[in-house]
Amino acid sequence: MNIRTRLLPLLAVSCMSLLGADPMEPIDPAKFEEPVKVACVGDSITQGAGAQGNAYPKQLQALLGEKWKVGNFGVSGRTLMDKGDHPYMSEKAYQKALAMLPDVVIIMLGTNDTKSQNWKFKDTFFADYTKLVASFQALETKPRVYVCRPCPVLGKGNFGITEAGVQEQIPQIDKLAKGMGLGVIDMHAALEATPELLPDRVHPNAAGAGKMAEAAFSVLTGKNAGE
Repeated sequence: MNIRTRLLPLLAVSCMSLLGADPMEPIDPAKFEEPVKVACVGDSITQGAGAQGNAYPKQLQALLGEKWKVGNFGVSGRTLMDKGDHPYMSEKAYQKALAMLPDVVIIMLGTNDTKSQNWKFKDTFFADYTKLVASFQALETKPRVYVCRPCPVLGKGNFGITEAGVQEQIPQIDKLAKGMGLGVIDMHAALEATPELLPDRVHPNAAGAGKMAEAAFSVLTGKNAGE
């Protein structure tokens, strides 16, 4: 065995230590001196369009309680991809999410990327997602990062947004999570059986946002909402 081969396992362990604990393990807020800071990054679904003031980050805060601090950094119409018509990483909200110095980051982007004028650049989706995740992993707090499988898009979709595009994204998101040591929150599964909670075929209503909050809560804490 040569030196390079012997060093590879050590390098892998070192990289994982920089990323913190296994992101699939429940987070124990008792191990934090301050409330656990959670940055919710995303588009209009995160911001709360259609949820009547009850966006999923707000409902997640209520579920998690006072030992957590959830920030909503969603911006309507924004794309993950830099070549999209409204890239998220060009927004002040992105800078504010970084400045929060979060302990946890939840990213749910990609829905607006499925629009035809954006999805023509789909070959850049994985690389741009990697860049966004890496920018949070580079923070001094070394946050755990969770990526979301996007919410389902019903029927023919709306606003140019399509389920076909979402289905192309999901395997890439799963691959990214595996390669970068990320957690996955399946917002698609949380809503796919309840189409009535997506009245415009894209944006969850308040009850739908509640389902999303419950999905995030379960992944973060290892508990079901209500326990």
